[in-house]
Amino acid sequence: MNESLFTVNNLWILVATVLVFIMHLGFASLEAGFVRRKNTVNILFKNCMIIAIGLLTYWACGFNLMYPAETFAGIMSKFGFSSFGLALPEGAGGLIDYADGGYAYYTDFIFQAMFAATCCTIVSGAVAERIKLLPFLVFCTIFVALSYPITGMWKWGGGWLDELGFYDFAGSTLVHSVGGWGALAGIILLGARKGKYKGKKINPIPGHSMPFAAVGVFLLWFGWFGFNGGSVLSADAGAVSLVFVTTSLAAAAGAVGAFVVSHAMFKNYDLSMVLNGILGGLVGITAGADLMSPGAAVLIGLIAGAIIPISVVTFDKLRLDDPVGATSVHLVCGIWGTLAVGLFGSSAGLSQLLIQATGIAAIGVFTFSFAFITFYIIKKVSGIRVSEEEEVRGLDITEHEMEAYTPDLSNAAYELAPVK
Repeated sequence: MNESLFTVNNLWILVATVLVFIMHLGFASLEAGFVRRKNTVNILFKNCMIIAIGLLTYWACGFNLMYPAETFAGIMSKFGFSSFGLALPEGAGGLIDYADGGYAYYTDFIFQAMFAATCCTIVSGAVAERIKLLPFLVFCTIFVALSYPITGMWKWGGGWLDELGFYDFAGSTLVHSVGGWGALAGIILLGARKGKYKGKKINPIPGHSMPFAAVGVFLLWFGWFGFNGGSVLSADAGAVSLVFVTTSLAAAAGAVGAFVVSHAMFKNYDLSMVLNGILGGLVGITAGADLMSPGAAVLIGLIAGAIIPISVVTFDKLRLDDPVGATSVHLVCGIWGTLAVGLFGSSAGLSQLLIQATGIAAIGVFTFSFAFITFYIIKKVSGIRVSEEEEVRGLDITEHEMEAYTPDLSNAAYELAPVK
């Protein structure tokens, strides 16, 4: 491997790592915008802790669980594990001789570590406004340390799904639907927010800042260039540029799909649906961003966006309260995007479609079961839902003893001042 090419490839993956890191700012802004102002500090606090927990747990055990040593090949690749912490190969083994000269050992770790925390960020938004902070952080630690790397190993670590031919380029299933399944388990065990459902009536609970939400989505779209573009694992001009094009076209088509379908359903122009439509398009293309033609990317994104309002309404009818629409965006669109590989990818056909469905089902059953059992145990030990009084007052005050916005009392003081 040419040293100059190694340096360029390695540098691009590190730049992509920074872009994926920025996605956490996007998630924080989006979720903060979609919750009520009395829970803003709480959602931001969780997002700060999630990236910290994700990096530390992935360093401690996740990386080596997801990418076990070669001695764990074959049947043991289903549940292999090499060692705790990081073990930098000596000399050139951790540099130009690592990964066939594509990138360095530490670059591999930090790029993958940025992905790891994403699954719990997805859960964070779905269970917002009524979950206890410490039990949630305990769940995140266990989920990122064990569940995410185990299913990731099945494909990206050379496990049984990889041997089967399952394809997921950058994680429509391995990252996004994993977070979606975890979110669904949490929603079921938590129950809905107070006042969300009364009898057969569904009461919308709008977020406090649509500007925050919009900024968050644009940051996520920006970061997705690293999420998908970095997953090429080289600076190959043709491959990276194709991924940039398919990623952007799918996002744009997702906005249009959500706009058209939500207007047909609700007879209004719902910004929240369009924002989630963009994300749905991004999630949908992620499994096959490197395989699709521009036209196929548009179709995948268009369908993903159209799915969003239908899915949101369906979850509400099932009394599954998701304040940010995370299950619709990441779970449902993640499933669609993974199936789309079998419909539009280079090996499209019934056989590939069945392989994709097998991977979705296996990862879904394992992840949902793991998340449900983990949440259930935590619920029995310490409880996972705040009291009704805490929920009404808001988690900013009851959990953090602070507010996101300092009340402006100047006008009130002026109005109350006696007239001379």
